Amino acid sequence: MTAVVQDRYGPAPEGLLRLARVEVPTVADDEVLVRTHASSIDRGTWHIMSGLPYPIRLAGFGARRPKYLNPGRALAGTVEAVGAAVSGLARGYAVYGTGTSTFAEHAVAPADQLAPKPANLSFDQAAAVPVSGLTALQAVREHGRVRAGQRVLVVGASGGVGSFAVQIAVADGAAVTAVCSAGKASMVRALGVDAVVDYTREDFVDAGPFDLVLDIGGNASLSRLRRALTPRGRLVIVGGETDGRWLGGSDRQLRAKVLSPFVGQRLGTFVASENSADLETLRGLAEDGAVTPVVDRTYPLADVVPAIRHLLDGRARGKVVVTVLDDARPVTPRSTP
Repeated sequence: MTAVVQDRYGPAPEGLLRLARVEVPTVADDEVLVRTHASSIDRGTWHIMSGLPYPIRLAGFGARRPKYLNPGRALAGTVEAVGAAVSGLARGYAVYGTGTSTFAEHAVAPADQLAPKPANLSFDQAAAVPVSGLTALQAVREHGRVRAGQRVLVVGASGGVGSFAVQIAVADGAAVTAVCSAGKASMVRALGVDAVVDYTREDFVDAGPFDLVLDIGGNASLSRLRRALTPRGRLVIVGGETDGRWLGGSDRQLRAKVLSPFVGQRLGTFVASENSADLETLRGLAEDGAVTPVVDRTYPLADVVPAIRHLLDGRARGKVVVTVLDDARPVTPRSTP
């Protein structure tokens, strides 16, 4: 098969990622071989590609060199083969979820990280959902505990996770204020928010107080984020990037968790769980029309390098998708994984 290949870690995709012909991977008993129709890129793609911050290497991605063929994680495609212990899936079924080395014509995924593809989404659209959509769903509902009528602030609303978080919070009846640049405001307004704050000209603290603040990819200080909250509000730090090789911006998350037991506000962070149950929830939201992936651009597999560069340069509005195959006639499964 044709796949993107990475032999070493590096901070930039140029000269690091290349196309090659490799063997089709085999599956373990609890895994599924997926014929990849599309994948997508998120900030985690860069972390896996660069091996930064360093703790990500100890999290199973390879201490000295990459463990996996390439840094792709999200996928949408059709089932090619299933392991002996897998039930509910069969060859030809259309699925989406997370796997390993998904910038390739075939990829392996754990069965419990797949779900039937939303029937109303194309493969390109479905591939945009898994990593960012799962993170957004868990941020809004599990950790943010959003309720109808609450005021919610989403910092970084124009990105992949942010665009999903905004739509989920709106679907749950919250009044959402989105923070983004002026150039991306019209896209964010179309997602149903109540107000948009241009961070280049306004301070989101002045728009508060909010019952829930989701900080997605921002770098505001912890004290400033707290000033935007009600006395009993919740702060969920989903991201926040710096150039630090050891913490990479996670120091705010650590300080938030340490401080939280001593103040009235609930301050925290989390690591997203990749699981089929939440993918099923997202499938329902998509098929009900409550959530629609915002796809900024699609690139062919051969152009993974410029696709990652587009994201790293901060130009993306929503998700960047990599199209691998577009000629399938999928079968919709009758049962879930």
